[in-house]
Amino acid sequence: MATENGEPMSPEIVLGARRVGSAHSPLVIAEIGINHEGSVAKARQMVDDAASAGCECVKFQCHVVDDEMIPNSVVPANAPDSIWEIMSRCALTMDEEVSLKEYAEKKGLIFLSTPFSREAARRLEKMGVLAYKIGSGECNNYPLVDHIARYKKPIILSTGMNDIESIRKAVTIIRSHGAPFALLHCTSIYPTPYNKVRLGALSELRSAFPDAVVGLSDHSVSNYPCLGGAALGASILERHFTSDKSWPGPDIAISMGPSDLKELIEGSRAIHESLAGHKEILREEQPTIDFAYACVVAIRNIEKGEGLSHENIWVKRPGTGEIKAGIFRLFWARRRFLTFAKTSKSDGTIYVWPINERRVCKLSSRQANFGDRWDGVDWAGDRQASARLRSEDGKSFFSRSD
Repeated sequence: MATENGEPMSPEIVLGARRVGSAHSPLVIAEIGINHEGSVAKARQMVDDAASAGCECVKFQCHVVDDEMIPNSVVPANAPDSIWEIMSRCALTMDEEVSLKEYAEKKGLIFLSTPFSREAARRLEKMGVLAYKIGSGECNNYPLVDHIARYKKPIILSTGMNDIESIRKAVTIIRSHGAPFALLHCTSIYPTPYNKVRLGALSELRSAFPDAVVGLSDHSVSNYPCLGGAALGASILERHFTSDKSWPGPDIAISMGPSDLKELIEGSRAIHESLAGHKEILREEQPTIDFAYACVVAIRNIEKGEGLSHENIWVKRPGTGEIKAGIFRLFWARRRFLTFAKTSKSDGTIYVWPINERRVCKLSSRQANFGDRWDGVDWAGDRQASARLRSEDGKSFFSRSD
């Protein structure tokens, strides 16, 4: 696909009415996850607080424990209980998840959820979710990736604990089913030290998978990495979210609160807006140019026949004259062609004549495109001309006078 100008189109995914990609401000996902600890009331409060902060999207986790894992005693690094115990107490029923989806959507939020098993994916499909989020632990769970991709809905795939090659296998499966997708760089350390965030991976993902929307799922303890990701073009920014940092739960310590969420939304939008444009002089800078630029001026009375030197001309503000300081070097290089023809007049005008009658100084009054070239200057001709050099009183200078 290409734009009308023939340039390749940047990849996008669509979640309801929300388009997600580099042409749009980053989608900030408030990852509620299991921070509700099985309480629907807490879950609703987090939905309320996310909406109040201006968030567009909340994400939960869908756990059908018996289909997800066998009973075990494996204890995560960020919790005192086994993963079996944690998920057993945090898992919501389908009715509870349906009610939360309806509640979030009534508030205008996009509802997402991560299925951790085939049965969880089936549940979410029955619920009519707009898209699927696949967690980092399932990135190389290729049977589950294949099952979800068959729904052909947009997939947001986190990639913590995976390298380019293992991600490529998942992407190949997703592509084979024609599902649009996004890849989130992620580090699965809770919390993630800043030196392990590795924002450079965003460009690696973009290079390896040019058809993917690229974003960041961060587990550090501040907004800094996400804001840095926004500056590097991340189209999705995800952090865990809680209404109250004093609540219990394994992910609370790395979760942002409502004020952090609001800051991330506002900051990422401002950064995205700041990314556009090129290095050029803007029309809106002209009022500043008028006072901030410097121009060539006469700095003392100059006698007839006197040559140009640093003792009688220099550069000073404002920038409303016709010979800008930026071309002083070129002007100075041609000083041997000029001499002063008259002494200073009462209005401060100084007249300069070419020494060689066959060289005419014809100066343009344009104030743009000066740089290292002296635009509008013709040093060849067969007519004599004079030019006015502005003195320090601020009068205009160097206009053509035949």
